[in-house]
Amino acid sequence: MNRDSNAYTFGFAAAMVVVVASVLAFTASSLKDLQQENVRKEKMQNILATIGIEIDRDGAEVLFNKHITSQLALRNDGTVDQSVDPFSGIKLALELKKEPTQQRFPLYLADVEGASYYIIPLRGAGLWDAIWGYIALESDRNTIKGAVFDHKAETAGLGAEITQQWFMDRFVGEKVFDNDGKLAGISVSKTNNDPKDLDKNDHEVDAISGATITGDGVSDMIIERLTHYQPYLEQTQTTTTVAANM
Repeated sequence: MNRDSNAYTFGFAAAMVVVVASVLAFTASSLKDLQQENVRKEKMQNILATIGIEIDRDGAEVLFNKHITSQLALRNDGTVDQSVDPFSGIKLALELKKEPTQQRFPLYLADVEGASYYIIPLRGAGLWDAIWGYIALESDRNTIKGAVFDHKAETAGLGAEITQQWFMDRFVGEKVFDNDGKLAGISVSKTNNDPKDLDKNDHEVDAISGATITGDGVSDMIIERLTHYQPYLEQTQTTTTVAANM
């Protein structure tokens, strides 16, 4: 065979493409289960982080099972759909494409040293692509215990800063309902008059400079998601109040 011929060159190149593609396909297939397991544990990490529990990925499942006392799949009216696994059976990216009455809303109830928390998954749109996260409410179903945010393609140094701890800490202690019981959410505001976030009743946190659209996406994501949990939060708040007065 003439190794200097075009036929040999093209044949060799084609063979190498097949070999490399086969190796990559095998590697991706063999690592798929491990990747999925890492994603599952990272999800547990993020949920725990909203209630102040920082743990590495390998240790997340033990603490998740210890502190997450209930996992619920809610309907839009606040009732629970027992047929759906809230952790693995609900993909928010797909749920958001449905009508609200057809969606299911995962909710995680946690207990840490006798304190109860309600952890709500979030998903919305940033400047370039999806943003998501979790927000935990204290037992009053109003005060934010903690928040975690992430993104797919926000700009480094600008919108991507929503993943920084200093930004997420701004939400701690903020109230999502106003004094009249109306859902107000939290606005990421560039006109916020409280840059140190000392006022926890203004439903605002200071925006990230140069990341207005991503900040608006966070604001919209929080109010849109919380709206669907409002029936459940109000129903359980009423039940708790009645039980406490009996």
